[in-house]
Amino acid sequence: MLDTIAAISTAVGEAGIGIVRMSGKGAINIGEEVFIGFDDKKIMEIQNKRLTYGHIIDENGTKIDEVLIAFMKGPYTYTREDMVEIYCHGGIISVRKVLELLIRSGARLSERGEFTKRAFLNGRLDLSQAEAVIDIIRSKTDKSFEVSFDQLEGSLSKEIREIRNILLSMVAHVEVSIDFPEEDVNELTYESLKTDAQLAEKKIDDLLSTANKGKILKDGINTVILGKPNVGKSSLLNAILKENRAIVTDVPGTTRDIIEEYVNIDGIPLKIVDTAGIRATEDIVEKIGVDRARESLENADLIIGVFDVSRDFTEEDKEIINLLKNKKSIVLLNKIDIESSFKDKFLKELEGINHIIETSIIENVGVKTLEEDIKDLFYEGDLNIESDVVITNIRHKTQLEKAKKNIQSAIRDIDMDVPLDCIEIDLKNAWEDLGEISGETIAEDILDKIFKDFCIGK
Repeated sequence: MLDTIAAISTAVGEAGIGIVRMSGKGAINIGEEVFIGFDDKKIMEIQNKRLTYGHIIDENGTKIDEVLIAFMKGPYTYTREDMVEIYCHGGIISVRKVLELLIRSGARLSERGEFTKRAFLNGRLDLSQAEAVIDIIRSKTDKSFEVSFDQLEGSLSKEIREIRNILLSMVAHVEVSIDFPEEDVNELTYESLKTDAQLAEKKIDDLLSTANKGKILKDGINTVILGKPNVGKSSLLNAILKENRAIVTDVPGTTRDIIEEYVNIDGIPLKIVDTAGIRATEDIVEKIGVDRARESLENADLIIGVFDVSRDFTEEDKEIINLLKNKKSIVLLNKIDIESSFKDKFLKELEGINHIIETSIIENVGVKTLEEDIKDLFYEGDLNIESDVVITNIRHKTQLEKAKKNIQSAIRDIDMDVPLDCIEIDLKNAWEDLGEISGETIAEDILDKIFKDFCIGK
């Protein structure tokens, strides 16, 4: 926290603008050292938070780049420290040269998420808001962006604070009753304790009820397309993406490796994996692709099985059907535009699988139905989330479940008239569990782990 940190905050590559930022007690002094204004203005003459035109110069006075620069004095900054942001020309070389100069001048390269970590440690954000920053950056749909932005604005923090206040009030009342039984305070009854505990539990349940939808919004549905070679798997991927992403030919085994793409279906992000066709093969490369296809099933949220009903039913089809059973799956009976007598055989073997769609992917028949079925499977057809707060973070869900478990333990003890000091322990544990969401009771090692998932420069 005593160091001045610096990093490139824009993505690597060609762009109109590249941004290099610094934060820390030496940021403004370093900025003054490397910047010269077009009219030789001194830093004290430059307005706070006002973009100023000039050049970045090195130790020898050589101009490195033509820039706009903003000097921002704490505590009214993102990190609540002095900050400097330099707007260079976009591209790899310009921003790298500026960053190297800042490091030579006394700054150090920031760690992942260190700017946001300082914002948290300096009280600018709580931990759930800090985690929302990276969720916003990684959002893949408008809905996931909106949920993350609401969390950044403090929607989850407010709910957690309300539940913690209920628990804190209960703990305080219990402690007064234990330590000062003779004092004239409101009488504490087991009935009133249970009422408050049940209220806290209900509020936690309301939050947890949004977790499944929240996970889908944040992470997407891991979807694997499975089938024999040349049944239309790559054509399906292209139809969903509405672009020719995968190579499609009449030659079996064209797709030999995993192809992964994200697509947005009415607010649901799908991570679609097109796999090599399942079949016995002597081709070493294709065999590796088939093995990877089988492995991809282990982490799949949804499997789309594609079958060519214009061809006879085979043992390979039967093997694929067995892979689909007892899993969340949708079956496409493809190439129905080709006259065939094999469809009934497929339908008989597919008994027990509820979602079966007849398609002609090449004619775009059934693709829309597939999208509707995916929504029904994961959102029961309803994409609206009634709650203003949605749990999208597995860490938050885990802490809510731990808090709920402690509250339920307290309620059981209340029903059994267990002494108050035992009940107090469960209530305090629940309060601390929730504090880990906002960061008020977080351990340092967990904190480090959270910010290591961030990108450098944020």
